[in-house]
Amino acid sequence: MSHAYRAVQWNKHKKVYDLLLAGGVGLYLVVFVVVSSLALSGDNGITPMTLLIRAFGTAAIILLHLILCIGPLARLWPGVFAPLLYNRRHMGVTMFILAFLHAALATLWYHGFGVVNPIVSIFTSNGNYDQIAAFPFQPLGFIALLILFLMAATSHDFWLANLGPRTWKTLHTLVYVAYALLVMHVVLGALQSNPSVLYIGLLVLGFVMIAGLHLITGWREWRKDAAAPNTDDQEWIDVADVNDIEDGYGKVVTLAGSERIAVLKYDGKVSAVSNVCAHQHGPLGEGKVVDGCLTCPWHGYQYLPHNGQSPPPFTEKIPTYRVSVQGSRILVNPEPLPPGTAVEPATIEASPPPESNHEA
Repeated sequence: MSHAYRAVQWNKHKKVYDLLLAGGVGLYLVVFVVVSSLALSGDNGITPMTLLIRAFGTAAIILLHLILCIGPLARLWPGVFAPLLYNRRHMGVTMFILAFLHAALATLWYHGFGVVNPIVSIFTSNGNYDQIAAFPFQPLGFIALLILFLMAATSHDFWLANLGPRTWKTLHTLVYVAYALLVMHVVLGALQSNPSVLYIGLLVLGFVMIAGLHLITGWREWRKDAAAPNTDDQEWIDVADVNDIEDGYGKVVTLAGSERIAVLKYDGKVSAVSNVCAHQHGPLGEGKVVDGCLTCPWHGYQYLPHNGQSPPPFTEKIPTYRVSVQGSRILVNPEPLPPGTAVEPATIEASPPPESNHEA
């Protein structure tokens, strides 16, 4: 969280992560160039420029696969993959830079020495738009690069705040369109000239891995929604046992209509707020209470449990819910209160019975 925009938001953890990311990418590029140079020597040799084009392209698509896997992996094993999710934005920008270098070198090498404008040449050098096997692959990569550019350019919180979470989120889901275009770019391009069983297998494996992880997490979320209690005409809903929630942590509860709330247990008290972070809609119920604030597991945004407000000078607010504890059972009123509304936390030791708001 920051009350002032910065071009790049770095802290100690992000600096370490970025150094590891840069080192890993650099090592991959060196190994790829060296191994490819040794393997493709003699009659099978290729130019240094072609090696660089392939190195940047393969590095970019490997990072893209990793980026698309981080989200579902963080939902399945948050303790292991949450740090990667926290730093995914820098990985995405790095992936775009690699993709841009791949595209720039390829455009220069294959389209930069003719009389036709290089960008125009990308779309006109192969006119087989009516054929599947010979369909031009370079325009697909160009369109995907434009999508990746939009995502990288709007990755900063400035754009999130000005576009709004819904518009920003919709824009960034275009990464799946870019991924589909890039898969076709590889299938119609590199795999046509070099139909290696290894490359085909790796591409298929990557697709199956991404699709499988998303299907698994989607199925788990569907099960949670299907098990939601019916809240029609009910003022208080029994949602959990206080002993099932670890102190300082939360529990995600799904109400009717797929609305999710975060029930928090902390300092002998219980509060309930919306499960949706105001930043990027992260799952607050999967976070924990740090220094008295509920902390989002995605990017560290914090909220006071009793009123859903970020601590000053921050201004984010989320809806709150009335809560009560009866014995060991936690009861929640399913009607959300306006964002930032203060609600007295329920004391675990002795909480008064819920009072009806209905007039006799």
